[in-house]
Amino acid sequence: MIKDKKIIQNEHVGIVQTQTFTFDQLKLESGEKFGPVTLAYETYGCLNKERSNVILITHALSGDAHAAGVHEGQDNPGWWDEFIGPGKAFDTDRYFIICSNVLGGCKGSTGPSSINPKTGKPYALDFPLITINDIVCAQKHLVDYLGIEKLLSVVGGSMGGQQVLSWLVNYPNSLRSAVPIATTIKHSPQQIAFNEVGRQSIMADAHWKSGNYYDAVAPTKGLAVARMIGHITYMSDKSMAEKFGRTKKDIAETFKFNPLEVEHRRGSTAAPGSLPLTGFTADFEVEGYLRYRGDNFVKRFDANSYLYITKAMDNFDATANRPLQEVLQGSSVKVLVISFKSDWLYPAYQSKEIVKACKLAEVETTYCEIDSTYGHDAFLLEVQEESHLIKHFLKKVFYAYEVTGEYGA
Repeated sequence: MIKDKKIIQNEHVGIVQTQTFTFDQLKLESGEKFGPVTLAYETYGCLNKERSNVILITHALSGDAHAAGVHEGQDNPGWWDEFIGPGKAFDTDRYFIICSNVLGGCKGSTGPSSINPKTGKPYALDFPLITINDIVCAQKHLVDYLGIEKLLSVVGGSMGGQQVLSWLVNYPNSLRSAVPIATTIKHSPQQIAFNEVGRQSIMADAHWKSGNYYDAVAPTKGLAVARMIGHITYMSDKSMAEKFGRTKKDIAETFKFNPLEVEHRRGSTAAPGSLPLTGFTADFEVEGYLRYRGDNFVKRFDANSYLYITKAMDNFDATANRPLQEVLQGSSVKVLVISFKSDWLYPAYQSKEIVKACKLAEVETTYCEIDSTYGHDAFLLEVQEESHLIKHFLKKVFYAYEVTGEYGA
């Protein structure tokens, strides 16, 4: 029993607490000055004396600052808990990990649902349009506040990967390595199209009211549909087939709010599927899954944040209007790029474009394409292979600095 207890302790970073940092003003990429700005963040592990072991984790669209461990009185671990902790990819016995909720978010950082000090009401659509570079600029304020001159690494997948690229382009002297995962230099028309359908579903909800819904009913139906669309793109055809197939839900579950329909179907001798439905219910397991995901998402996320963040993703372009290799020229940052073969939302060719630009800029770069069936969700689920790659990459970067003092000094 003692042995088992030790194993459990080593699997997690334990109880963690979300902290906040507020600063007066942020100059946005648009030129507008906005403030005050609060960022919610969490840290894991211990900062060494030289402050050289710091890794910034950047989250994806629906993520937040709670990347690992559990909060007091709760048992839901952080969204990347399997990667962060003693002996894991981000070894908290060796590194000091930071994760902050993005600007524009709704989990402690300033966003559309935050109170506008000028009006005493939520910003709603008075919140300024922000960019991925603005999000990263706010993170830089946090890093400076914590007294960290140079990050050992910045790591993130999907929208988190866009933030990694922004760090690589805008603050190359503030980091020693970068790990963009399942991401892109800029969104393709297809990626923009999926986000736009999600935004339109929110804005078409009668309760959206041009973003002014905070003192009334939230546009939960529109946001749930947006999330359902997102989940379709996160999985692959194969993973959906393996997880759901064409399996139908038990009729008692499907018609749990209509017992007469249950009895009617159970007593019928008609062929399966031949009876007319009394409504467009979730007959298939995959339908039930999408509805479950959508219904749960609206309990923790703000519809306006969804609009602002997806727009920032669509507008992101790491090239800064010139070839990326020119932007990266002269950078001493080491880069590890990871993609997944079944990811059709952020296909491998987009990661290869990042690698090509880095190589042309003579930036030391490693590329790994993992053979996974999980689709875009693989960056959250392929724990073993991904952890192996990241762990060895970080060890190499950390060793080069701490032992030889030659790299990135």
